Amino acid sequence: MTVEQPTFGVVICAYTLARWGAVRAAIASVRDQLQTGDRLFVVVDHNPELLARLRTELAPGPDLVVVPNGEARGLSGARNTGLRASNHTVVAFLDDDAIARPGWLEILREAFTDEEAVTVVGTTVEPNWEGGRPPRWFPAEFGWVVGCGYRGLPVDRTPIRNPIGAAMAIRRSAFAVAGEFSELVGRVGALPVGCEETEFCIRVARTIPGSVVLHEPSGTVDHLVPRSRQTLRYFVRRCFHEGRSKWAVTRLGGARAGLSAERRYVRVVLPSAVARGLGSGLRRGDVHALLRSVVVLLGLGVTATGFATAAVSGRRA
Repeated sequence: MTVEQPTFGVVICAYTLARWGAVRAAIASVRDQLQTGDRLFVVVDHNPELLARLRTELAPGPDLVVVPNGEARGLSGARNTGLRASNHTVVAFLDDDAIARPGWLEILREAFTDEEAVTVVGTTVEPNWEGGRPPRWFPAEFGWVVGCGYRGLPVDRTPIRNPIGAAMAIRRSAFAVAGEFSELVGRVGALPVGCEETEFCIRVARTIPGSVVLHEPSGTVDHLVPRSRQTLRYFVRRCFHEGRSKWAVTRLGGARAGLSAERRYVRVVLPSAVARGLGSGLRRGDVHALLRSVVVLLGLGVTATGFATAAVSGRRA
């Protein structure tokens, strides 16, 4: 059933002056796509200097508002601030270091217009590697480590459990039923935690029968991956905190829903990655392919360790 075309409030959450160029590029990429009735909200996470500079240099107007995070420090609080500032039919979220390709907002608009049951839509998030390409040891199955899509995600438009938080949109009515983003999960500053969108989508599925969380690969954003996130040290740290975040999600939403997508990932996607790397390495003598297989196993082990560590700490608490 086709529904009335929605209006969009787009929220970009920023927290540091170190990303000044990236933030401006993200804002420009969205501002060019706004239609009548849409508005862009830039939420600054407890950084008065960044707030003042954005308000001075961006010339806020009817299509752009810059506001401070009025909630607890962190991405969840900033997103909730943007949600409350907006009164639009759909609220879209774009990371402050991502650039929306032309047509991104229109593709989201069409997805919500096509079917009333569509409640959350996520799009393709392509890595924009500083330096032009990923490290040769980096397995494509771990794109989520740098906040991007990964090998194993659907390649067609299809329902999923949750989108990648760097580029997603949510029907406003869902927040009235399911609540806002939980501040018990989610990134705070540069600490590599997350999963607030996962926990939220689990609540949506539980509280809104028949709701659809949709993966729409035809919409794309390019997510910056700086050199600081292209190291094995960052990879290990991010995996560890992802495991801890996953434990928090299972505590809030239950193990069945909290790990539903991860079960297929561990049973199908990662074994295929290891086999592919070993095959290429042994047949062609590709040392980097062999190394990618080792890194896949490392990432799985470290993530599981993070999960177990959080579980033990939680039981003691």
